[in-house]
Amino acid sequence: MAANFRIKLHRKTNNIRMKLCGDFDGMSAMELICAIKDNSTSAKRIYIETDGLNSLLPFGLDVFQKKLSLPPAISGKLLFIGNHSQAIAPKGTSFINLSQGTNSASGMGRESAHYAKGS
Repeated sequence: MAANFRIKLHRKTNNIRMKLCGDFDGMSAMELICAIKDNSTSAKRIYIETDGLNSLLPFGLDVFQKKLSLPPAISGKLLFIGNHSQAIAPKGTSFINLSQGTNSASGMGRESAHYAKGS
């Protein structure tokens, strides 16, 4: 795990906010997967804030995309927020990049996979 990677977790009623900080590598990806799985049953919504990430290493993204295996009921709870949300959000989850609005990650290629919800 990147020495500077941290997940700051905050609970509020049935929602969980995970603020990611530091560099996102393969071990960081595994830590995030464990945090999501550990908290997915107790939360109605999990917000994952990505603005605190310094860098997204390709191997970290690959590990996260391939190893995060969740049923649709759980993946639908995830909402990635921030400048890195589009890059990190796996298929079946939603993301908000304030410069682009609310989007969903689909099974298409990453560059063409983003469409506004409700479209």
